[in-house]
Amino acid sequence: MEEINVYQQYFLASCTFNGVPRHAVSVLLISTSEAGRIRYEVAVIFFPHNDAEDFAVSYDAYFCKVLYDAPGRRSRKREAQLLETLQHEADALAAAAGATIFWDKPLGAARRG
Repeated sequence: MEEINVYQQYFLASCTFNGVPRHAVSVLLISTSEAGRIRYEVAVIFFPHNDAEDFAVSYDAYFCKVLYDAPGRRSRKREAQLLETLQHEADALAAAAGATIFWDKPLGAARRG
């Protein structure tokens, strides 16, 4: 099984999970390929980020949704289409958790794989 973070970026966020305030989120588009199948999922991971240097990600506030799962392999065209819907899908996951992602307040540049 090969798992690649097609996209990852940190943003300021607002969330309380398990009684702990979370001030940041890691947003990911993950590609997993295995045995001739490809799966893409969006994931949001809310973490405390108590100061500018705190990027200790706690995985208890992890929410994900499979966007695509079918026979095949990675496709730049498909990934571009999925990236276009990433904010919408991540916002839906955040809303279900009672959280907000501040897209206009990134905590660094996007990383692409």
